[in-house]
Amino acid sequence: MKTIKQIINSEQLNQPVEVKAWVKTFRNDRFIAVNDGSTIQNLQLVIDPEQFDENLRKKINTGAAIYAKGELVESMGKGQKVEVLVNELEILGESDPEKFPIQPKRHTLEFLREKAHLRPRTTLFGAIMRVRNTLSFAVHQYFQENNFLYVNTPIITGADAEGAGEMFQVTTLDPAQPPRNEAGEIDYKKDFFGRKTNLTVSGQLEAETYAMALGKVYTFGPTFRAENSNTTRHLAEFWMIEPEVAFMDLHGDMDLAESFVKYIIKAVLDKNYEDLQFLEMRLKNEEKQKPQAQRSELALIEKLQFVLDNNFIRLSYTEAIEILRNSKAYKKKKFKFPVEWGVDLQSEHERYLVEKHFKSPVIIYDYPAKIKAFYMRLNDDEKTVRAMDVLFPGIGEIIGGSQREERLDVLLQKMKDLGIDQEELYWYIDTRRFGTAVHSGFGLGFERMVQFVTGMGNIRDVIPYPRYPGNAAF
Repeated sequence: MKTIKQIINSEQLNQPVEVKAWVKTFRNDRFIAVNDGSTIQNLQLVIDPEQFDENLRKKINTGAAIYAKGELVESMGKGQKVEVLVNELEILGESDPEKFPIQPKRHTLEFLREKAHLRPRTTLFGAIMRVRNTLSFAVHQYFQENNFLYVNTPIITGADAEGAGEMFQVTTLDPAQPPRNEAGEIDYKKDFFGRKTNLTVSGQLEAETYAMALGKVYTFGPTFRAENSNTTRHLAEFWMIEPEVAFMDLHGDMDLAESFVKYIIKAVLDKNYEDLQFLEMRLKNEEKQKPQAQRSELALIEKLQFVLDNNFIRLSYTEAIEILRNSKAYKKKKFKFPVEWGVDLQSEHERYLVEKHFKSPVIIYDYPAKIKAFYMRLNDDEKTVRAMDVLFPGIGEIIGGSQREERLDVLLQKMKDLGIDQEELYWYIDTRRFGTAVHSGFGLGFERMVQFVTGMGNIRDVIPYPRYPGNAAF
């Protein structure tokens, strides 16, 4: 049986077709719009009210699953090329019109989050999930075409890659009466894994060990942050893409990042153009409600093409700070956050560089060591590290990466200075003891990329079941 997408694109008219789908609307007792999720377009079924009894027609409600058989013909109506003249119709699953919450009208995104199990029935979330699917497949396609090996890193771990400490603990101990040692501390030796464990915040450290044996590897899996953040850009559970490459320096890392994001964005433009057109129209309508100063200068598809058409500008953190401090925005005190060497750049600074100053995607490198992680390679100035961030219009940072610190003595000193337990990470340090070499990698939060490509304002709307403080429903 063909999907609705295949039927709509079919050039074989006056042929019998079969359809299994969900009812979107039923009007004039004759026209049924149905969708099976394969395309943003609905297929119109046309029935003769005299051919099908009233009891059957009363069950053709929004949300109902139906089977129809008929003849595919050229449509006389507006809005569709083809339609199906139905001669057989069966209700596969009824839907109570008074109780089904996803009616053919505008629903707020907040309301739809409360109906996350049904929101993929809407046109909007169907489009978002088809785009997410294309991006996901393109991630694997890019790396496989470029001779990377897909490595599955642990979800449960004793290591904290970021050193942030904001991790979800995994335990089978009784929280009311945990076993304690002689010092009165919780005795994790009696826990399931014999030690304190957490959900991973990153697969990077484990991926590095495999890159140092297999050359080019990548991970693509769920990661978790117990960060009490309710912003539109943070989730407690999200997916991360993390390539790691042996014998590659920071310049190669920047080349890889630019090539990768252009590839996956082009895949969506090639395969989901109709979905993007719908998402662009939705975004335009949403932006009409905003003050002029807050509106995006680029339409959605134009923004994606903007990334493809421009070589990413590369400049050092020090150069970026100088540009920002010399900007009219800084001199007129339009930035909310301070601009001085040593501070982490905020989204407003990143967007200024991309959208106002360069009018191009930007890669900033050589950040101050004090604001970056221990595993990033220290430069000869001993003040900066070989880190890089990729900045996009409308969103700011989309990728963070670095050349990793391959020198054993430097890595050990950095870990000591930051109070990182060397015994806990002995296996990571071993890669610097046995056959160390220059290597680099980066991390891309997948939902951030889906958010960028779809133009959605809240990251909770680009993942099927969002997890955030106070919410783990469904």
